[in-house]
Amino acid sequence: MSETPADPQLSGRMFLFEKPELINKEQHGDLGVTPTEKRFEFCATARAIPLTVSEIPAAMKDYPVVFAGTDQMVPLAITGLVDNVNLFVDERGDWEANRYVPGYIRRYPFGVANETGSDRFAIVIDTGFKGLKKGGDTALFQNGEPSEMTQQAIEFCKTYEEDRQRTNDFGARIKELGVAKGQSAQFTPTGETEPRTFAEYLGIDEAAIRELPADKLAALRDSGMLALIYAMLISMGNWRQLMQRRAVRYGLSDKDILTPAVN
Repeated sequence: MSETPADPQLSGRMFLFEKPELINKEQHGDLGVTPTEKRFEFCATARAIPLTVSEIPAAMKDYPVVFAGTDQMVPLAITGLVDNVNLFVDERGDWEANRYVPGYIRRYPFGVANETGSDRFAIVIDTGFKGLKKGGDTALFQNGEPSEMTQQAIEFCKTYEEDRQRTNDFGARIKELGVAKGQSAQFTPTGETEPRTFAEYLGIDEAAIRELPADKLAALRDSGMLALIYAMLISMGNWRQLMQRRAVRYGLSDKDILTPAVN
């Protein structure tokens, strides 16, 4: 006789989540979400945000897109330099208008917890979120069932999780082909001759892509991965824009642009 699988348990930490808990009506039945004055304050110190593969074509327009990790390679949108400051979130807690907001951020305070060694996952909510409170504007549950807002959040999380699985496949293929290398971003200040390194990261090596056998290039093209690879390569042009964004925020010249800001 097969046994009923045990309910998933939450362990470890979740990026940007202060107090993640598996959402359930027993613990959270009387809670609701009220919009906070500073909507994106929770990610104002994030220098990089995880991306899924479907987000790369949009994110490459605004951010350098690189990889995190060498084992399980995850695409990241780079949002900050030097300081723990998200340069796309202003002092009012707003994300800069007309810039792509990653799905990891948009789904907050909801998220997904994966069960180790299994395809099972559960929906999580950050009970440390300032907008989550007893009797909040939009209830998490109504009549003992997930409210419309919660159900929409669950569906978004499910779709995001499916996309994350495809992202894992993409990262595994990049690792297998060995076309991601340690790289650095550099610039030369006005009046100087030696370049300065301002970022080190794991990125696509264009030369390694060109050297791939024709059959492997064709397989990447047919799977749609080659387009993602070139989107990441194109996104490297955003490093300079990111530096300029930091210079404007803190009133820095290019000679002191790498100096940590004093808050």
